[in-house]
Amino acid sequence: MRLFAAVLPPAPAIEELAAEVARLKKLPAADRLRWTGRGSWHFTLAFYGEVPEEIVPDLRERLGRAAGRRDSYPLRIAGGGRFSDRVVWAGADGDRPAMRTLAGAASAAGRRAGVAMEEEHRPYTPHLTLARNRVPGLDLRPYAAALKDFAGAPWTVDALALVRSHPPVPGAAGTQPRYETVGSWPLGH
Repeated sequence: MRLFAAVLPPAPAIEELAAEVARLKKLPAADRLRWTGRGSWHFTLAFYGEVPEEIVPDLRERLGRAAGRRDSYPLRIAGGGRFSDRVVWAGADGDRPAMRTLAGAASAAGRRAGVAMEEEHRPYTPHLTLARNRVPGLDLRPYAAALKDFAGAPWTVDALALVRSHPPVPGAAGTQPRYETVGSWPLGH
């Protein structure tokens, strides 16, 4: 099954972001982007890819231990940007070092459980993907600029989630992946 570890924002944070995305969708050429839905917004900590069933119990156990060793921390959805002209994203503000530490622990849990993971050589940047661009030459800078001053209300990250990704239906235009939380562990317990 296709899995990743994530921080899932609470409903009020998702609602604030949804209101901001509604404003972004009024910008010129917004209809040319493929927007993600509020049910897919998460901060990926570690991407595991296809994980064999026999590894999942060990991965779950290791994620539970990793979560128990980390304290809860404050976070809010804030700011945003773009990855080249491919992705528009919302960022995070708060205890980003704690977020990086949790991401490192989630990656280590995967490697120790035997998940074949690619080594990341870039620093962890917490982000929520809002839209993807498939149109050559479409400038995403206006979207990044519009997100620059966005700041949602702070909340407390108190859990680490294991999420299963169900890919979109092949050949069905406009379908999105579906995400299912298959495990969650409280931080600091």
